[in-house]
Amino acid sequence: MDNFFSTVAQYTKLSMESKAALTSRLKELIIPKGHILVKQDTVCNFLYFIDQGLTRTYYLKDGKEVTDWISDERSFACSIISFINRKPDRRIIETLEPSVLFSIHHDDLEILCYRHHDIENFVRQLVSFGLIQLQQKFDDLHFATALQRYQTLMATHPTFIQRVPLGMIASYLGVTPETLSRIRSQI
Repeated sequence: MDNFFSTVAQYTKLSMESKAALTSRLKELIIPKGHILVKQDTVCNFLYFIDQGLTRTYYLKDGKEVTDWISDERSFACSIISFINRKPDRRIIETLEPSVLFSIHHDDLEILCYRHHDIENFVRQLVSFGLIQLQQKFDDLHFATALQRYQTLMATHPTFIQRVPLGMIASYLGVTPETLSRIRSQI
């Protein structure tokens, strides 16, 4: 749980009381590779913190898997649309490696936000950071070349090449596997 609280500290400072309240609501999960955390067309009820391992968020389009997001250690995973709106979403979240996660149910987090201003601030900061990441990904897909997107991924997440199948990386970058292969041969 140390990784969780050191990650939270990057967003905001929590009181001891708030840390204890969060600790009481977090559940540690040891999950095998390939486990589906959130099924398609269901409500995402949990926010997941990845202590160890890797998850990907994807959806199906014309029978093909499109990787939306990849989350590794010391980051969070959830279908933000479903988690906030409380409606089913098309996104699926699965583990790509055996993983150790901490989860908190939406309702528990809402209660904690109501009772603890610093936890509410953390959630607001986390959502804001997520929006910035999504906007950056949107901008990259529209304004950066495939090579630039690959270089950014390698600069920010260099281990993904060893840990994530190349087809998923290509999908995440918005390129074909053949284009990714050409890019990799250039570098």
